[in-house]
Parts: sequence; C-alpha cells; structure tokens
Amino acid sequence: MATTSSGGEAALPTADREIVISRTISAPREVVFEAFTRVRHLSRWWGPEGFTTTTRAFEFRVGGAWDFVMHGPDGTDYQEWITWREIVPPERIALLHGESRDDPNAFESVLTFEPAGERTRIVMRTLFPSKDLRDEAVEKYHAIEGGEQTLRNLAAYVADLTGSDADGDETVPKGAES
Repeated sequence: MATTSSGGEAALPTADREIVISRTISAPREVVFEAFTRVRHLSRWWGPEGFTTTTRAFEFRVGGAWDFVMHGPDGTDYQEWITWREIVPPERIALLHGESRDDPNAFESVLTFEPAGERTRIVMRTLFPSKDLRDEAVEKYHAIEGGEQTLRNLAAYVADLTGSDADGDETVPKGAES
C-alpha cells in the first residue's frame, strides 16, 4: 500500500532516516517538560555521559533559538544550534537541530511528553534529511547511545529535583518496544 501526502503525491518513507528513543521518567510531565524548557535545567543534564554544555543564547519560544556548545570528555567542542518550531506545554516540542542557524544538514526532532500515571513517558523522534546523514550520526557520533544517555541524564536530574528514585527507569530504542 502506497502512502500519499496531503497533496496527493507519494510520500517519502522516513524509517531509514529516523531514530526513535523513549524513556519513562519517575516524575509528572509538567516537571519533565520544565526540565527540557528552562536553560537553568538544560545546562545541568543535556548531552551524553561526560559532556557539559555552555549556553551562549537561549530563547524558548516558537522561532526562538538555543545557541550552545557541547564540550566532549576528550576536550572536543561541538557548536550546536536549536530553533524551536512548535511548543505545546506540557505535551510536545518540535525543533530543528544543527551546528548553526543555516546548517543544511540540520535534523528535526519531535519530543512528546505522555502522562503515565505519576510518571512521564518521553518519546524523542529524530528525522534526518537523508539516510546517509542518519547513518553518519549513528556510526560516527553514536546518536542512539548518546540519545539514550541524554534521557538517562534527564531522568537522574529530575529524580534529584523531585527526590524520587531514577532506578528502574528504562530507555527503549526503536524496535525494542513491546
């Protein structure tokens, strides 16, 4: 069965350009959403294990940007730029993420914050412009492991904020969900 876009033309499949990572966090979604939307929180947990983040500018609004540097454990600095495309508190954030404002290789991410009782299930869907860029992100930059570590850091940070226990929370990469 062919998939079509709203314009009637054949829609391009995205599975080979996408990474999906999820995690259930032991906190209400309003708390998890705030940890994702306030620079005072982001700089404390953002990035894979061993990375730190320095923010140069931050404006959380549709059309606003987060200009920052991720500092790798090996001393490498990674220039980063996020433009916020959609914000629906406390449910959804859509963004464009690249090395700079006009990065032709920037990727799109949509984060959803789903209530799960007293917990929150966060799903991070990342779509790259091409399969090659997705594969490079996975192979060269370890995007899947980095995304899992980033959400684990978020869970630990939120656990510290709320006094809850982050143990037992689990990230689930695409294809492993039951």
